[in-house]
Amino acid sequence: MIIETLSTFPDMFTSYMNASMMKRAQDKHLLSFHSYNLRNWTNDKHRSTDDTPYGGGPGLVMTCQPIFDAVHDICHGICTPRNPYYAWEGEKPVHTNASDAKIVFLTPTGVPFSDALACEMCQCERLLFVCGHYEGIDERAFELADYQLSIGDYVLTSGELASMVVIDAIVRKIDGVLGADDGVCDESFVSGLLEAPQYTRPAVYEGRSVPEVLLSGDHAKIKDWKIRKSLQRTLEKRPDLLDDINLESLDAAHRNYLHQLQQRHS
Repeated sequence: MIIETLSTFPDMFTSYMNASMMKRAQDKHLLSFHSYNLRNWTNDKHRSTDDTPYGGGPGLVMTCQPIFDAVHDICHGICTPRNPYYAWEGEKPVHTNASDAKIVFLTPTGVPFSDALACEMCQCERLLFVCGHYEGIDERAFELADYQLSIGDYVLTSGELASMVVIDAIVRKIDGVLGADDGVCDESFVSGLLEAPQYTRPAVYEGRSVPEVLLSGDHAKIKDWKIRKSLQRTLEKRPDLLDDINLESLDAAHRNYLHQLQQRHS
């Protein structure tokens, strides 16, 4: 998979993309990552990427011209300098198959990002994340978007931070990145439920013991315990998730257990 970012602060991605899972994915050639500086596509002496909003209002709005030009050039692998006053800075576009590229904008007005979207997007050949900053982005730039995503009902300083969240969720879904498919399948939200509690050594810490069933070695009992705890935790912490799960995917015993829990909490 190819993941690219377009940003006024491309260095924000450097440490993140060169550590842990992201580095391993690139070392395994499962991920190719490139980060481009939006200022390369400005056309003035100040390399401006923002301006005051029409109609008034606080802050500055990112202008659409450099975004349109950058997305076109990146998708087609064009690296001809656009700004006559400055030399190119940072990485240059190298991938030329524009038809493979899906353009992603992170915006508070976007569709809420979810595990289901991460699964969908990890099937894409190429994703280009356009990172906003300041007060927002000129609305006309969103004409380029294949995805407009929001990661929550709160405000961040930059789209770079939000993009990292989405990229992380997508990359861990790529086959071979984690190296343990069962681990991905058991994670919270994958099944529609929150994950069961997890424990590791020591078995007892200052009087706090790990549940005996997890030490039993009986895989059937452990699986049953995890499903029951997952149902209980979801009902207690995120009952809204139960509205979207297919209860028929649970066996009769677990459906009955959930019904008992719901009666107890009603």
